[in-house]
Amino acid sequence: MNKIYTAQVTSRGGREGFVKSSDGKLNLKLSQPSASADSATNPEQLFAAGYAACFHSALKLIAKNKGIETEGSEVAAEVSLFKGDGADFRLAVTLNVSVPGLDAEQTQQLADEAHQVCPYSRATRGDIDVEVKTGAPQR
Repeated sequence: MNKIYTAQVTSRGGREGFVKSSDGKLNLKLSQPSASADSATNPEQLFAAGYAACFHSALKLIAKNKGIETEGSEVAAEVSLFKGDGADFRLAVTLNVSVPGLDAEQTQQLADEAHQVCPYSRATRGDIDVEVKTGAPQR
């Protein structure tokens, strides 16, 4: 394989600090997950954003190769953080996929194929639970 891109992001202060990319395009304050409107973003939101975008691109590629239109399609990622005993933390992901003009079965078939090629799906396979669902993404 040929490397096509490397992202470089530095974290300072962990969940109570910030993250900044080497090119300065990403520069965000971080906080603990919270329902408070004044809190900053958190790692789970950043992971959800990356996963949703990557999965959506994989879905669109699969659809394009099959001649299927994806105008208006959406992928919403829900990333949940779980805590067990001590320092035992785990993630789980639900991907909600919607493709206007396709029924649930057709959308699920495209989503299942995208799940096989998406780099995020491949990287997390066997490590975190990922559920791929069809229908309107939750907001």
